[in-house]
Amino acid sequence: MGAEDDVIKKPKSVLGIRHLQVFLLFLALVQAFAMRVNMSMAIVAMTDKAQENHFDWNMQVQSVILSSFFWGYIILQIPSGEMAAKFGGMVLITICIGVNSAVSLLIPIGSYYGGWKVICACRVLQGLSQGLLFPSMHNLIGKWVPLEEKSRLSTIIYAGAQLGTALQLVVSGFIAEAWGWPAIFYANGGLGVLWVVAYVFLGADSPRQSRMISDEERLYIQSSLGHVGTEHKKLPTPWKAIFTSLPFISLIVTHCGQNWGFWTLMTEMPSYMKQVLGVDIKANGMMSALPYLAMYMLSFPIGFMSDYILKKKWLSVTANRKLSNSLGQWGPALALIGLSYVPAGHVALAVALLTAVVGLNAGHYTGFMIVHIDMAPNFAGTLMGITNCFANCVSIVAPLAAGAMLTDETDPHQWRTVFYVSSAIYFSFNLFFVIFGSCEKQPWNEVPQDKDEEKNSHVEKKISAF
Repeated sequence: MGAEDDVIKKPKSVLGIRHLQVFLLFLALVQAFAMRVNMSMAIVAMTDKAQENHFDWNMQVQSVILSSFFWGYIILQIPSGEMAAKFGGMVLITICIGVNSAVSLLIPIGSYYGGWKVICACRVLQGLSQGLLFPSMHNLIGKWVPLEEKSRLSTIIYAGAQLGTALQLVVSGFIAEAWGWPAIFYANGGLGVLWVVAYVFLGADSPRQSRMISDEERLYIQSSLGHVGTEHKKLPTPWKAIFTSLPFISLIVTHCGQNWGFWTLMTEMPSYMKQVLGVDIKANGMMSALPYLAMYMLSFPIGFMSDYILKKKWLSVTANRKLSNSLGQWGPALALIGLSYVPAGHVALAVALLTAVVGLNAGHYTGFMIVHIDMAPNFAGTLMGITNCFANCVSIVAPLAAGAMLTDETDPHQWRTVFYVSSAIYFSFNLFFVIFGSCEKQPWNEVPQDKDEEKNSHVEKKISAF
């Protein structure tokens, strides 16, 4: 009894090396998303005719520049999941932030000497390297985060995306005004380089490979994840089983629903606020950032609540994830409908509802985002790459669909159609996940190897003896 208790016992220290890894990964997402959205703010200053060295780019050129990031982003989603399983998440996430930082430092020079075409090439390269981000992150979470702490620690990491977005929206205007728009890219690139240096010295691909972790904490993490005495080897990916798994298909569906609603809001909301409600939200950095700050702040109580529910055994893991995901998608679905009926001039009410729509969306962090790890920890990076690939195709289609519905951007009835469609997708896609989703470990997580049955049995005995 005593030996078994020692294996599963939580370390006495409140903070451990796993928390340092969580903090570093959180900062990585802050950096990545800051560099993802910095062009949205910088391009306003770059094309400002009041500035002496402005760029004379029309709206079509600006749209191409802003969308070019996603051309590269989709390409490596599925391959990066496989690469993370083979080479480890640490190498890939270091490459991701390193490349983004180097390119960010080069953008100001490239824009002067190569114009918008060079900027597009830079953004494609940044998007390509950020294709490594989420599959690598899932791979590392699957190795570092104990099951008992998964909801809250995963939420802390993924909330970095919203904080990075919000901070960039707030500070970009001040940086551009004080030091010029190139300083936006230099600041992002410089901070990214500092993160890479820190991560190379302090990061580790797994508890087994960490030189800083205590034996007690290592054993706690590995016991929780079932990695005691085993090498975490790359298993052959069961592609057929994955794509014929209804729980996994439901994961793709709900991820697509999330991206449809989120990116419709991200791309179309500034136009709605200006054309229908008469407020230029882009002109106010704080107003632009408020919804994402709300999402960041709400992610913490939702994450802790999710772990608390599991600790008290009020709900099963599957029911708990579905509850969080429903809060994150059905909540915004209702708020969107309310937003479509806000009368012109009621700016405070519109901003409050917009903040509610985006803020409640934090529920997806403890919803479908970590179901990949629940259902198949051995293939979590690959699964995330697959769902993120489909979902980001939807991210490109959703704004185009909204544009097709809006023949007159000043017509509130046409905007209601856009919001109703987004609400319907939020509701129906999450309903599919509620009905067919599962957090049970899937049978294909462990690839059967009949020929090696005897060998595996021998290994299992050794693990038990350990």
